[in-house]
Amino acid sequence: MLRTFRADLHIHTCLSPCADIDMSPSAILETAEQKGLDIIAICDHNSAENVAAAVRAASDRELTVLCGMEIASQEEAHIIALFDTPAEILELQRTVYAHLPKGMAVEMNVDDQIVVNEFDEVEGFNTKLLIGATDLSVHDIVDIVHNIGGLAIASHIDREMFSIVGQLGFIPEDLPLDAVEISANTPLEEARESFAMHGNFPMITSSDAHFLNDIGKVNTDFFMAEPTTEEMKKAFLNVDGSSVIYSEPV
Repeated sequence: MLRTFRADLHIHTCLSPCADIDMSPSAILETAEQKGLDIIAICDHNSAENVAAAVRAASDRELTVLCGMEIASQEEAHIIALFDTPAEILELQRTVYAHLPKGMAVEMNVDDQIVVNEFDEVEGFNTKLLIGATDLSVHDIVDIVHNIGGLAIASHIDREMFSIVGQLGFIPEDLPLDAVEISANTPLEEARESFAMHGNFPMITSSDAHFLNDIGKVNTDFFMAEPTTEEMKKAFLNVDGSSVIYSEPV
């Protein structure tokens, strides 16, 4: 039976160097439930080391946590990867880590890249330059994500910086994105008009939350059978009655 799932598919944890220290798994889950969300995706920059902790922390909740990552391409365009399981996202992480800049982490404060467990206890600090760009092209990233079995979504295409449109000026016609993301800064109807020239991609809106108060600021409703990436793909393609529905901010 199909039902509506309210989703925020772009949330950072305290692992991302630009995110607030309060963005721990349990705090994120508690806030997401208060905002009436059914699905969230943890999408830290170029790493997934806090994803499994968030999945474990949600094991006794109704909220579904998808396993994500926001990958920076060599063009400095951000691509969201979404999977159902920690094993899949960790397979992607191994590839991404192999393509991050080498020997630069010592130049930053690694205390800002906090790895935690499901109880919000600090387990360590990531010493890689997560805020940097990989040497993977946008085509490489989408292909790698699809080969592992995930969804590839272009991040916040309405932003001038770190978006595929902002960096390239266009979306390559041969880039098989599953969807594109619009930030909280642009109403969806305005975005549809502004970006129609870039292809007829399904659009979602996500918070890109770096602070607890931003979680669920904008979101997307999916009409589908269950909270999985496979069902989301059906919704993007309007298959079997599934669909994507834009929601007003909550």
